[in-house]
Amino acid sequence: MKRLGILTSGGDAPGMNAAIRAAVRTATRLGVQMVGYLDGYCGLVRGAFVELDDRAVGNIIQRGGTILGTSRCPEFFDPEVRAQAANQMKLDGVDGLIVIGGDGSFRGALALQDECGVAVAGLPGTIDNDVWGTEESIGFDTAVNTALLAIDQLRDTGESTGMMFFVEVMGRTSGAIALHTAVAGGAAGVVVPEAHAEIGLVIERIRETMAKGKRSHIIVVAEGDEAGGAFGVAPIIGKALDRPYRVVVLGHTQRGGRPTMRDRLVASEGGAMAVEALVAGRTGVMIGRQGGRSVEVNLRDVVNNGHPPVNAGLLRLAQQLSG
Repeated sequence: MKRLGILTSGGDAPGMNAAIRAAVRTATRLGVQMVGYLDGYCGLVRGAFVELDDRAVGNIIQRGGTILGTSRCPEFFDPEVRAQAANQMKLDGVDGLIVIGGDGSFRGALALQDECGVAVAGLPGTIDNDVWGTEESIGFDTAVNTALLAIDQLRDTGESTGMMFFVEVMGRTSGAIALHTAVAGGAAGVVVPEAHAEIGLVIERIRETMAKGKRSHIIVVAEGDEAGGAFGVAPIIGKALDRPYRVVVLGHTQRGGRPTMRDRLVASEGGAMAVEALVAGRTGVMIGRQGGRSVEVNLRDVVNNGHPPVNAGLLRLAQQLSG
């Protein structure tokens, strides 16, 4: 391969720039040119890209977001649009594509490979950490640490006022951020999309700790819970316990900011390995993390298996340590 493309798709995640940097610099060492498509698959459809070299990716490893931009691209669901995009890639001399994103982005990449013969490799880039085949996705560690900082600060106010705080974190279909934040932040309870019975358990546990004299409580709620996120859960628990409360929605603050060391490392290893796989002639792979190592995972398995199940052990630990 003489020329590769790279794009970031879906929601942005801290560490995406580190992955772009690693991919470009690895390609340069292997004698391969690299281009970056702008705004995800929308750039691929329009044929909008920029040339990337070592200097173009200098001083970006510490930046959140993505220098290439990202977006949702509904028109890419159309097979004719995908065929046109693949044809334009060939005309531009782009031999393969690295896609940084989540499940939906990988479905688009796999369609390009199956329908148009484009060599593709994926990197899991989503703060939700809801991609099958990897223990860590780019951006997850930074998002959890952002939520932890907020909880640590809220704890001071909670102790002063005796008020309950419901902290809503991102995770429409995955409770990964909520679970990790709750355990690491010492939360009084956690409510996630995968365990809707949690509300009753949270009420019971908080009532027990109130009887022992505990003054403040922080409950972490995933935004996508069927109970309606924090604004749906808070009135139920507040009424049951007859306690004042406030809701704090962290929202998109979890997507931004300087990526942690962990996200920079995971992204850098993944970006380098994705280029190496394509240059070696391997396509249809995702660079995931398993057993603390970066490994190649079959992209079709990733797409076919959908979202991974909730970490039952971590959920039990969150319940056990709450109080």
